[in-house]
Amino acid sequence: MSRDTTILFSTRVIRLFCYGFLSVVLALYLVEAGLTEAQIGLLFTLTLVGDAFISLWLTTSADQFGRKRTLILGALLMASAGIAFVLTRNVLLLIIAAILGVISPSGNEIGPFLSVEQAGLTQLLPNRRRTQIFAWYNLVGSFATALGALAGGWLAQGLQNNAWTALEAYRLVLVGYAFGGILLMLLFLNLSEAVEVETAQDTTRHILGLHRSRTVVFKLSSLFALDAFAGGLVVQSLMAYWFHVRFGVEAGVLGSIFFGANLLAGISSLLAARLADKFGLINTMVFTHIPSNILLILVPLMPSLPLAIGLLLLRFSISQMDVPTRQSYTMAVVEPDERSAASGVTAIARSVGASISPGLTGLLFSIPLLFNAPFFLSGGIKIIYDLLLYREFRSVKPPEET
Repeated sequence: MSRDTTILFSTRVIRLFCYGFLSVVLALYLVEAGLTEAQIGLLFTLTLVGDAFISLWLTTSADQFGRKRTLILGALLMASAGIAFVLTRNVLLLIIAAILGVISPSGNEIGPFLSVEQAGLTQLLPNRRRTQIFAWYNLVGSFATALGALAGGWLAQGLQNNAWTALEAYRLVLVGYAFGGILLMLLFLNLSEAVEVETAQDTTRHILGLHRSRTVVFKLSSLFALDAFAGGLVVQSLMAYWFHVRFGVEAGVLGSIFFGANLLAGISSLLAARLADKFGLINTMVFTHIPSNILLILVPLMPSLPLAIGLLLLRFSISQMDVPTRQSYTMAVVEPDERSAASGVTAIARSVGASISPGLTGLLFSIPLLFNAPFFLSGGIKIIYDLLLYREFRSVKPPEET
C-alpha cells in the first residue's frame, strides 16, 4: 500500500476504536449524569441530526475545499465534542456539544471521515481492487470497534471495582475519546496531494457537489436513509442498554459481547468481497442482508441471555456484508470529481434516517410492553429496504461488472 493508503487505514483503526470504546458506556454515562431514557434518546437523535448537517456541509465541498483539510476539521470536531462531554452534565450543553461536535452513539462511523477517506482511497486504487480494499478497510474498522468496545467496557468495570464511581469511570472513557480526535488530526496532517482530485470543468449545474450522477445518488440516498432509520432503532449503545435492563448484564460483559459481534462483522467483510466478485455487488448487498434482519427480529424472543447473545453474534456474522459492497458500488457509479459529494450525500441521508429513530427507541424503552419493539421494527423495515434496492438497481452495473 502507498503511504497515503496506510495513513487512511491507520486513521480508520484509531477512529473506530474510539467509537467502540465510547459506545458501550455512553448511555450508561448519561444515566449516571442524570438524564432520563427519553432524554438520552433525544440526545442521540440530535447528535445524528447535527452530524447530518455538518457532514453534508463538509463532504459536499470536500473535493473543492480539499479532502485533507476536511479530514483535519472533522478530527477537531471529534476532539472538541469529547472534551465538552467530559466538562459538563448540563443537558442543554450536552445537546449543543452533540449537535456541533462528532460523537458516535452507535459505535459506527459518524462525521465526514468515511466519505472523504473512501473518495481518497478510490483515487489511489484501480477499479478491480476497489471492493477488496474496501473490504479490508471495513475489516480493520470492525476489529478496531470490537477492541474498543472490549477496552471501554472492561476499563469502566475495572475502575469501578477499584473504588471509582461509575460516573468517574465513564468520564475517563470520554477523555480517551477526545484524545483519539487529537491523534487523528496529527495523522491527517501527513496526507499528500495524491488524495486530492482535479475538479473537472463541467457546465452542468451542481447540486450538493453533484452533476451528472445526481439521479443515481439521490435514489440511492433515499433507500439508504430507510435502511439507516431501521438501524438507528437498535444502535449499539441502546442495544447494550437493552441487554443491561433485560438480563442485568454489566459493562464489562457488554464490552465482551460487542467485541465478539464486531469481530464477526469485520471477518464477514472479506467474505463479502469474494461473493461480490462472483455474484455482483447488488446481489451480495441484498441476499446477505435479508437473513441477518430475520435474526435481528428473533433476538428479543430468546428466553435466556446465552440464546440472545448467540443469535446476536450470528446476526453480526452476516449483517455487515452489505457495507463494503454498498460503499464500493456508490464510488463505482459516479464520476471521479463527485465521489466525496456522492459518498457524503448518501452518508448524510443515512445520518438523517438514523437520527430520527433513537428518540423513538427511547420512548419505546420507557413503555414496558413495547421494550422489545425496536428489534421487530428494525428488522422488518430493513427487509423492505433490501427488496426495494434490488428492484431499483439490479440492472445498474459498476464498471468491473460490465
